[in-house]
Amino acid sequence: MASLQEQIQQYEQEIKAITIANAAELEDFRIRFLGAKGIVKQIFGEMKNVPADQRKEAGQLLNSFKILAEETFESFKGLQVDTKAKGPAIDNTLPGTPLPIGTRHPLRVVENKIVSIFERIGFSVATGPEIEDDWHNFTSLNMPEHHPARDMQDTFYVSTNPDWVLRTHTSSTQARILETEQLPIRVICPGRVYRNETISARAHCFFHQCEGLYVDKNVSFADLKQTLYYFVTEMFGENTKVRFRPSYFPFTEPSAEMDISCTVCGGSGCNLCKHTGWVEILGCGMVHPNMLRNFGIDPEVYTGFAFGMGVERITQVKYQVNDLRMYSQNDVRFLRQFQAIT
Repeated sequence: MASLQEQIQQYEQEIKAITIANAAELEDFRIRFLGAKGIVKQIFGEMKNVPADQRKEAGQLLNSFKILAEETFESFKGLQVDTKAKGPAIDNTLPGTPLPIGTRHPLRVVENKIVSIFERIGFSVATGPEIEDDWHNFTSLNMPEHHPARDMQDTFYVSTNPDWVLRTHTSSTQARILETEQLPIRVICPGRVYRNETISARAHCFFHQCEGLYVDKNVSFADLKQTLYYFVTEMFGENTKVRFRPSYFPFTEPSAEMDISCTVCGGSGCNLCKHTGWVEILGCGMVHPNMLRNFGIDPEVYTGFAFGMGVERITQVKYQVNDLRMYSQNDVRFLRQFQAIT
């Protein structure tokens, strides 16, 4: 034990007196004292020769010696930079690391396009809550309780309160605008809507709509048709043909659905148009007088038109995306196809 103690004291004095000037000397110090065959390892190996009753004291001496050696090495560790500092750490002449180009989601691209088209002809953008009450989502839109039109939409109800629903259409935003804004009104209402449907390639439990509303004096069906002609020309091109078919919606009368000539086959027939040459893209009509009365608007003085389209449907027609599930699966391979579209 006495000889071991003398050895430790001798090495401690050597360490305290040592001066390290560069990285090479630091490496020599590390190898000599802290290396796999260094002095610290050798002295710890001597513990087997220390009597059992003296091992606690010897262990304390060895630990103190090891800590001294490690702290001395750490205090000069900054010198290690010299081994790498023969030139600049970063070569500024090399080209930068390329970053992947991102893209907007195709639904957002199409929605922005729809909104911008209608903004150019005087429509402002309006938004509303996705959790709606029964009045704004149904009753005010000429769908009172037990009205058969409510069966057209499978609704998600919030908790156990039958008065609160996830909105089934952005027509609820139109209702809120009629309730709060001054006439005349000309708005486009984009947003996400929800319906309790089985998810498949052709249906989803949530999707996106853009609905428009124009209420003023002397608004006619001709104004509606001309507005939609302009939209189709801007969205699909000047050569796109349009037709209107009579339809039914509870909040418009008369009502119609609008078709355009197929953008894939040009009217000759394909899978997209089901070999008819026509693709339905939106519903529209003159605002029902009952809906105007619900908001204190005299239908003898004011008239209006409304229309609504599914953003997914417009995207399908424009870019031939036939599976609704692809929009929400976050498949990067699918999204990369739209990098060139702004």
